[in-house]
Amino acid sequence: MAGAAAGQPAWRPEKPVEIIVPTAAGGINDQISRLMQRVLQDGKLVPTPMVILNKSGGNQSLAVVYLTQKAPDPHYLLYATATVFTNQLAGLTPLGYTDLTPLACLVVDHTVITVAADSPIRTLRDLIDRLKSDPGAVSFGMVSRGGPNHLALSQAVRSAGIDPRKLRTVVFKTNAESNMAVVGGHIQAVVSSASAALPQVQAGQTRMLAIAAAGRAAGSLAQVPTMREQGISATGIANWRAIFGPKGMSAAQIAYWDNALARMASTEEWNRELDGTNMSRYFLRGREFSRYLDEEFAATRAVMVDLGLAK
Repeated sequence: MAGAAAGQPAWRPEKPVEIIVPTAAGGINDQISRLMQRVLQDGKLVPTPMVILNKSGGNQSLAVVYLTQKAPDPHYLLYATATVFTNQLAGLTPLGYTDLTPLACLVVDHTVITVAADSPIRTLRDLIDRLKSDPGAVSFGMVSRGGPNHLALSQAVRSAGIDPRKLRTVVFKTNAESNMAVVGGHIQAVVSSASAALPQVQAGQTRMLAIAAAGRAAGSLAQVPTMREQGISATGIANWRAIFGPKGMSAAQIAYWDNALARMASTEEWNRELDGTNMSRYFLRGREFSRYLDEEFAATRAVMVDLGLAK
């Protein structure tokens, strides 16, 4: 990519850059996008203004469609999540990550399983034992059936010899609603991203049973045992957060954003602010990110096929 760019005139943005966020204002995705906007602008890493467009709807599909309509204009960037995989695999949209230009992976928000603070389910092993006796004994709240968190849960119970298709799942509009439902005793557990679950845990209303990660997380999540520590050989489907451009960008345009985003990720402000979200920093530049996407797509597809969710 660098070699191809070297033979072309240097490119830089010539008009305002739009960052498309697939969720409503105020959520964690919006917060990270605005952090990105601030660091790139204040650090003068981008010479033109940057604006945020919250394009929620269709579980991210509307934002993806909007970006593809702007191709190949490199002044439009999409902040996206792993739902790009699951929407396409479930047949909800024909558009997938190959219809976009991967620019950088920013963070991974690991999946956690939480229960009410006073729940008799004390550990992941307690939960697995209940499910082995009756796969429908526990109601799991989530925001998307077939989404990364649901797939991480399914991968975990499958590794314990339980058919994930027999689990009782309840879909909520937001993680806040599912967490309130478990606090109120309407459901027994929630599977969500760690960042979404943490506020209720810190308030003393819920407890995390396990995190789906290869190793323990840092910061506020350091005391949460991994699934693997508790005898479940699953690390979860990665719940990544990343930046894409439209398809058809030139090598020089890709190289510009590759460099700008890498410089952003090395700043003190970016890393300090990310530490407060309890997400795991996982920065990958474009070419490495493309390889990572291929691997994660294959893993996601395997779990969705197992669940009967892939079309």
